[in-house]
Amino acid sequence: MTTMKEIAALSGVSRGTVDRVLNHRGAVHPDTAARVLKIAKQLNYQPNKAGLILAAQKKNLKIGVILFQDTNPFFQEVQKGVFAKAEELAGFNCQVLVRHVSFDEDSQRQAIETLCQEGIHGLVISPFNAPSIAAEINRLSDLGIPVITTNTDIISKRIAYVGSNYYLSGQTAAGLLGRMTFGTIFVGIVTGSPHILCHTDRIAGFRDTIQKNYPNVQIIEDIVENHDNDRESYEKVQKLLTDHPQINALYFAAAGVLGGCQAVLSMGLSNKIKIFTYDNVETTTNLIKQGVITATICQQPYLQGYRPLDLISRFLLEGIQPEKELQYVDIDIRIRENI
Repeated sequence: MTTMKEIAALSGVSRGTVDRVLNHRGAVHPDTAARVLKIAKQLNYQPNKAGLILAAQKKNLKIGVILFQDTNPFFQEVQKGVFAKAEELAGFNCQVLVRHVSFDEDSQRQAIETLCQEGIHGLVISPFNAPSIAAEINRLSDLGIPVITTNTDIISKRIAYVGSNYYLSGQTAAGLLGRMTFGTIFVGIVTGSPHILCHTDRIAGFRDTIQKNYPNVQIIEDIVENHDNDRESYEKVQKLLTDHPQINALYFAAAGVLGGCQAVLSMGLSNKIKIFTYDNVETTTNLIKQGVITATICQQPYLQGYRPLDLISRFLLEGIQPEKELQYVDIDIRIRENI
């Protein structure tokens, strides 16, 4: 069995440095830590499980989790996965601190700062896509605090991303619309925020595929932003349909689906407009069963809460680097017949 002493000899560092890297006991230069972790992985280093549990209990580990508002039913499902893994980690004396933020750069920065003041050893985050948030993630990484992104990603020093391949899911939505509609189609796009990478990637995949494969589909350029808020979605979708009466399809690239569909129903247009969405939260499921929504694409929200905590806890407790940087969940299409 590989020992820390062997890893130290091959890494050219002391056994104490190896111990600090593998057990996250203190600051080590990032290049040194990366070299030690690489050699440990190559040697298939496996820490003693009994010692691991004892060491974990002494560490009093804290892992921060930052998600968008739990008023969005999708994030309520993500949170269930977080709480399930948090309950498991409690046996290792590992505390999970959950914070909810709006689609706002400042509130997310504040949440990161607050969690750092509480002494977190790792962070799971659904990041607001802004340079300042990437800089915060990079700062944490340089301090030896690993970060994993979930649900949406950002270009940064995070060690892994867990969530959907959003460009591919946008392509999938375009393929569904192109195959489930006929004649000339005018599609309106409803999104959450241009500062959320998963929303912009979905639209990019959708737009590129429509332009390449479906010349009969025209995208209305007046894109609605609803910030995942049903009331805002209702008002803005109603205005979109009033301003563009030719629309006969809607593509929801984010939440706010219930509010948007209520606008369609209030205008008596549910028989005219084909609607394509994401996720199978209860309200969306009911609208599919009623025939209001044509199809929805699901992305395993529970797993997006559970898996990031599992990965980061294994990294902190055992020094195990995620096997893949991009941990994509499955794309699952639901229609009325299989909901």
